[in-house]
Amino acid sequence: MNFEKIYQQTILEYSNRKDLKKEIENPDYVERGHNPNCGDDLTLEVKLDGNIIEDAAFIGNGCAISSASTAMLIDLIKGKTMEEAEEKVNLFFKMMKQEEKLTSEEQKKLGDAVLMEYVANMPARIKCATLSWHSLRVITEKRK
Repeated sequence: MNFEKIYQQTILEYSNRKDLKKEIENPDYVERGHNPNCGDDLTLEVKLDGNIIEDAAFIGNGCAISSASTAMLIDLIKGKTMEEAEEKVNLFFKMMKQEEKLTSEEQKKLGDAVLMEYVANMPARIKCATLSWHSLRVITEKRK
């Protein structure tokens, strides 16, 4: 199976994750991400237990890439500290900017989200892939 087929299959699986598309009761942070160029409008909700991300989910609508990227993000940050979440956000943007290659250790920290590097070669879709990651970056900055 070639990379493009794996990428497409993974995007479809993550974009159909209904378990992550919900409202959280009493979230600590709610941050909306909106891309008026394509209509993606996703709101990331995060609930903390101390400094640990107890739960995260999203509401709204977006294309397959933005929905999948959001689901990947949520899977990566649940159960992690805010500092760990911030590190993942920074690694994701480093990957998307393609200024320098991620090390294999850094790639492991991003899990399936490393597949979004494929989107980095499609300028029109970068905003789709990074939408919810920008929202999480705003949340982590508010905590400082």
